Amino acid sequence: MIEQPRLAEQGSSMTPVTGWRAVFPPAQWLPTYRAHWLARDAIAGLTLAAYGIPVSLAYATLAGLPPQYGIYCYLVGGLAYALFGSSRQLAIGPTSAISMLVGVTVAGMAGGDPARFASIAALTAILIALMCVFAWILRLSSLVNFISETILLGFKAGAALTIALTQLPKLFGVKGGGEQFFERIAVLAGQLPATNWAVLAFGVVTLILLLSGERFLPGRPVALLVVVASIIILSVTPLGALGFKVVGALPSGLPEFNLPALRVGEVDGVIPLAFACLLLSYVESVSAARAIARTNGYEIDPRQELLGLGAANMAAGLFQGYPVAGGLSQSSVNDKAGAKRRSHWCSRRSRSRFACYSWPACWPTCPAWCSPRSCWSRSRA
Repeated sequence: MIEQPRLAEQGSSMTPVTGWRAVFPPAQWLPTYRAHWLARDAIAGLTLAAYGIPVSLAYATLAGLPPQYGIYCYLVGGLAYALFGSSRQLAIGPTSAISMLVGVTVAGMAGGDPARFASIAALTAILIALMCVFAWILRLSSLVNFISETILLGFKAGAALTIALTQLPKLFGVKGGGEQFFERIAVLAGQLPATNWAVLAFGVVTLILLLSGERFLPGRPVALLVVVASIIILSVTPLGALGFKVVGALPSGLPEFNLPALRVGEVDGVIPLAFACLLLSYVESVSAARAIARTNGYEIDPRQELLGLGAANMAAGLFQGYPVAGGLSQSSVNDKAGAKRRSHWCSRRSRSRFACYSWPACWPTCPAWCSPRSCWSRSRA
């Protein structure tokens, strides 16, 4: 099949795009950008950042990495995608499915060494970027049509159950344990008599607030407000002495450029992991981008999405992150907030930088289960 030249919107006409402009979307939309879109894009960027900050912390924890790594992924991955992706509203960052896959797989490769764990996760992101470029050169984007949505749905359903089971011990204030799904259920059932009722009550109230916010205030940063309220309550009331497990201190500042200390040949299984993450992230990203684009009356370029996703993962891998993808729920937040072009990423980047510098000062008193709850409720992202 011969690929048709891409079309760019210029005023009311549609003209073919060729050359370097075809692989660098900002050269296409910047000349036609309208000044009155900036306010809405700025609001969309702030709204998306407010949504993404607590969720990204949760996803990083789910992946077995320090919580701040999730913010790093949003910060650098989203900015890189904005330079090469074809979707106007797709939000790039860590997702529940990718985080679950990385966490479960890398745990067996790292041997309990946190530094090795982080290095393998970053190396996986870089390998995904290289695979994306290779697939873009060979025009392999059409292969995504052969991946069944049913398989993806089944994986996400399994991930949702696993995520829920890993967070329930924190909700009940018990230790938990076990390696397999049913073993974890048995361990949790045996520990239920030791439930910390103060932690459980606090958690149930938080769940009610989160679910009510999703139901009655869609697109609003409810999760962020709940997290901030939890920090304040545990800081100024005696509740913190009743057995709450908190996240702990986080380092401040922006992520540093850091090449992974490991090489591909030193980690058995990292290439299959990267390939699995690539398939999952590309299917997720293209599906979400197509759904949002259809709503807004334009089309994405699946082949260009390979470059956008590759750039995002390369940035994440080089700046203390792990594999990223596009999620439908976070992209819907972005779309509902009024994003028109990828300039909303500038506002989101500013908000993320603010989080990197200021949040570590107050984050140590956040309940350990508070952020993962956001991850659980959005496991289909």
